[in-house]
Amino acid sequence: MAITRRHLLQGSAVTTRAPALGFNPLLPASETAHAQAAPDGLAWRHAVSNYGDVKYPAGFKRFDYVNPDAPKGGTVRLFELGTFDNFNIVIESLKGSLARGAALINQTLTTRSQDEPMTAYGLLAEAVAYPEDFSYAIYRLNAAARWHDGKPVTPDDVVFSFDAFKKNSPMHNAYFRHIVKCERAGERDVRFSFDGPGNRELPSISGEVPVLPKHWWEGTDAQGRKRDVTATTLEIPLGSAAYRIKEFVAGRTLVLERVKDYWGKDIAPSIGQDNFDELRFEFFRDDAVGREAFKADQLDWFAERSGKEWSTAYDFPAVREKRVIKEKFTDASSGRMQGFAFNLRRPLFTDVRVRRAFNLAYDWETSDRLLSNGEYHRDSGYFDGISEFMATGLPEGAELKILETVRDKVPPEVFTTPYKNPVGGNEEASRNNLREAARLLKEAGFENRDRKLVDPAGKPVSVEFLSSQQGDERGILFYKPYLERLGITVNIRTVDSVQYQNRVRSFDFDITTAVWGQSLSPGNEQRDFFGSDAADRPGSRNLPGIKNPAVDALIDRIIFAKDRAELVAACKAMDRVLLWNCYLVPQFAAGFDRAARWDRFSHPEPLAKYGVTGFPTMWWYDAEKAARIGKRS
Repeated sequence: MAITRRHLLQGSAVTTRAPALGFNPLLPASETAHAQAAPDGLAWRHAVSNYGDVKYPAGFKRFDYVNPDAPKGGTVRLFELGTFDNFNIVIESLKGSLARGAALINQTLTTRSQDEPMTAYGLLAEAVAYPEDFSYAIYRLNAAARWHDGKPVTPDDVVFSFDAFKKNSPMHNAYFRHIVKCERAGERDVRFSFDGPGNRELPSISGEVPVLPKHWWEGTDAQGRKRDVTATTLEIPLGSAAYRIKEFVAGRTLVLERVKDYWGKDIAPSIGQDNFDELRFEFFRDDAVGREAFKADQLDWFAERSGKEWSTAYDFPAVREKRVIKEKFTDASSGRMQGFAFNLRRPLFTDVRVRRAFNLAYDWETSDRLLSNGEYHRDSGYFDGISEFMATGLPEGAELKILETVRDKVPPEVFTTPYKNPVGGNEEASRNNLREAARLLKEAGFENRDRKLVDPAGKPVSVEFLSSQQGDERGILFYKPYLERLGITVNIRTVDSVQYQNRVRSFDFDITTAVWGQSLSPGNEQRDFFGSDAADRPGSRNLPGIKNPAVDALIDRIIFAKDRAELVAACKAMDRVLLWNCYLVPQFAAGFDRAARWDRFSHPEPLAKYGVTGFPTMWWYDAEKAARIGKRS
């Protein structure tokens, strides 16, 4: 479940919703933060935005994309891939397998609206103050905020949580690296100190700290054992959000129930959201099994990842009778790159010519036609889906000026040649690409002996593709014979999700599929994605092990951009440098989400307008529709 807009924790079918930063409707206006002076002569702000653009004013009633009259009730049954043995989000990137959906019980200080690129409103906090140089931020907690046991959320909880994540989560440690201290600053105030001025994203990042109950984690369980925030646990944790864990079967089922007396249910952005009484997550080891469970009416919603299955697997009576609805949701709010990522910690992949040869050997066009019925387009950038951040043509203007500062550290093609993936689609094109791949390998010192490629030391070249899903094997098996025509021995290792997580966390792979999600406001998370400091840190998102001073410098330009135009130029520059270094073989992108659902639900019309995707909790159970299609089996 995504805890931040950066996808630090990968999302599932349900997204979190939260109250707004501004006047607290549960308190008289005179008691709100806005009625009092902020510390250091600063002004309290009802929202935090990197560049000052805020859509919703203080005191707004609701987000535009919700139905304020949506009824509460019903249960929704959702598919989750994999398994789980942990509810502790602190150590998710290091230990165990976190239960998808479990993060819905947690809240952060702020939350983002879905119809703005970079503005956050309050959840546990009701206001924020920070100076013009962005050197620190002070958050004031909402006096009404409560844990599910009725105790108030305090600054001590925030300090405890920040310290726990900074110390024990490599992922969060990297994301919060520029926040040097979190401390209590008053009865309801907490202060975040930064390592320097000018990083305009840090006030926003401070608001993304998931807040945990200090008194619960420092207490003991039912057996009298002291709880440990550094260990996995299946003890149901205490939360503060609109949902809490009701029951579970380890590794198989997780059920969340709506908290009837949720403290924030009447705050503006909660209106029209958190509508289901129960969210039931069913875990399956394979998409195919989950798809059959959906057809048998054991699930209400199924997010389809396979283009071919979308075209061929939904010809059954309930679809023809319109009792099952197939829908595509345009994703207008995020970008991404997916590809076969090389492990640069392996000597084989240190030469960019070898990496380019692997890309030349991949006939993506034929793969898409045969395996996905032509449903996709190929990723052509690390921000694919957000056109303003994607490098196109030759660099010019502000982007060119930025690239000039790293000219001696980047491939010369960055300045002379627009990046394009090799194009296949027929046997002639494939042969030409393989011929060029063989030339590059020879230039890099590799030879073909008895139809086997050997490296400069005479060692046969062999690679292993690591995967955790049977469905991924189809794409790798298609790619395999092309690499074998170059003399490369290819092995495929498919392991269960726990083994896969452990191997990826410790970078124990040759090639694996990597996915980086990008928001409309890229920033500090890029260090964890592509920064040198993250390359050897277990659990980081820098799976290839990129250690490139040019990339590090461009990440700094992104983080310290003074306005949106500079941010766009810096993102384009980094995208171009990453592409020309060939850290992966780009795969596919869709630009939309596919989902099939039993026709028991309704959703507000503005969803498509704002690019809201997935199964958000603003949907609601529609009793009239449910009666029309009959009872569940």
